[in-house]
Amino acid sequence: MPGTVPGPMVELCILYGQNEEKMATELIAFCTSISNVRLTSEILSSFEHECLSKRLPKASHRASGDGGHAGARDIVSIQELIEVEEEEETLLNSYTTPSKGSQKRAITTPETPLTKRTVSTRSPHQLLSPSSFSPSAAPSQKYNARSNRGEVVTSFGSAQGGSWSGRGGAGNISLKVLGCPEALTGSYKSMFQKLPDIREVLTCKIEELGSELKEHYQIEAFTSVLVPAQEPVTLLGQIGCDTNGKLNSKSVILEGDREHSSGAQIPVDLSELKEYSLFPGQVVILEGINTTGGKLIATKLYEGVPLPFYQPPKEDEDFEQNMVLVACGPYTTSDSITYDPLLDLIAIINRDRPDVCILLGPFLDAKHEQVENCLLTSPFEDVFKQCLRTIIEGTRSTASMRVQFVSEPCSLSVNGVVFGLTSTDLLFHMGAEEISSSSGTSDRLSRILKHILTQRSYYPLYPPQEDMAIDYENFYTYAQLPVTPDVFIIPSELKYFVKDVLGCVCVNPGRLTKGQVGGTFGRLLLRRQRAEDGEGRRSPCAAAQVVRI
Repeated sequence: MPGTVPGPMVELCILYGQNEEKMATELIAFCTSISNVRLTSEILSSFEHECLSKRLPKASHRASGDGGHAGARDIVSIQELIEVEEEEETLLNSYTTPSKGSQKRAITTPETPLTKRTVSTRSPHQLLSPSSFSPSAAPSQKYNARSNRGEVVTSFGSAQGGSWSGRGGAGNISLKVLGCPEALTGSYKSMFQKLPDIREVLTCKIEELGSELKEHYQIEAFTSVLVPAQEPVTLLGQIGCDTNGKLNSKSVILEGDREHSSGAQIPVDLSELKEYSLFPGQVVILEGINTTGGKLIATKLYEGVPLPFYQPPKEDEDFEQNMVLVACGPYTTSDSITYDPLLDLIAIINRDRPDVCILLGPFLDAKHEQVENCLLTSPFEDVFKQCLRTIIEGTRSTASMRVQFVSEPCSLSVNGVVFGLTSTDLLFHMGAEEISSSSGTSDRLSRILKHILTQRSYYPLYPPQEDMAIDYENFYTYAQLPVTPDVFIIPSELKYFVKDVLGCVCVNPGRLTKGQVGGTFGRLLLRRQRAEDGEGRRSPCAAAQVVRI
């Protein structure tokens, strides 16, 4: 045995709560029993499965699963959860009489018993069985015929000689959810909310942002929107539209705050503003003339102010270079259910061995042809479970993997580098509602990203898109930015990009599939960079790329 404990051994000690000496003694005994003295990743996998995992009672995993898919779980607990559910289903089926034409599991006899799952050495293609949940599982011809796989379509920063590969999570990786550490686990009924409760959440947002802006710009006091004044006045409120249609420069209204305006509304004339960018739900401070108390002629718009960046604790200040891979679903093409893009992504993970993989949904698009035509024979939960098992088993031999489920949206710290994560296409939603005027060239995507950061919310648009279901009581707790993220992952149907906005590296990695063809994914290199004398903050995201699958 070497003098230093290998990285995978340290992971096993942490996962199973044993000290290094006891773990080493048991590993030596296991190697002796199988007459193998060479320590390889395959031997460690067999040791974990045959010795360590059997000590964890299934009841403990069942208890840990009562709270839904929340928090961090290692590979063993994830696999045990799946196995327990399968055994329960088999037991229930043994007490029922199958109906004609029903798809039940094959009846087993003592001569052909069900074998326990062993450490898999199969390829991901053998692990995933699309035919089990779809009678039509033909591969996508357009996807397989692509010729630009692996092409870097956009990049940011410089790797400075560093390679786009990691250590498969074998290093010291610290993951921590900021803001609300308790993940969302229940069911939420957005249509059953009371309007006064929604109004209370929006009012609190106006008051909190208004207080921050008032202190930042040293504004003496706000005026009611209904009080006529011949002198310029300063008003606090939220941008709205005077009709049910789309916002335009002639339909803008300001909904005043509760303290000064009791929530009253006033039309806004933007003709005197040379530059502005507005959207419904935006909290703003406007300065202008309100001579009659019936219309505000705006002359100045105060810009929002972002939150400060996260200050990591001392243990997270210094870390080796980490590679993060980011992909967003759908993970199969619209004309096939074979999940070839997911299998190709697993092959890339095995090749590049990233330290952290961030996978955002959907794993199966609700608008998929076979979903809309009711051709799937299994529910979404079974499809997701099989995808999860494929990812775990397919990367087991090359990575020390932990699986952590987080809420949507989420602020996640990776070794002190904060990632803002959301799978909602907020760029598309806000882009359809935003209006702007500029004397020069202006980048619409950068304006929207700046709004998100300065409004300090993962979804500042109100009212939301019709297909968005939002529980506003939980929205106030979970969907606010606790800090300005170092990296903001914001997937969208719009074109992929990597932008630096207010010091935050914003990445749209695109979708892994685009209809019947392949899409893109993102990869980032994290490195803590010391700022030199007279230099401002340097982003811990040293480089980023968007790559075709």
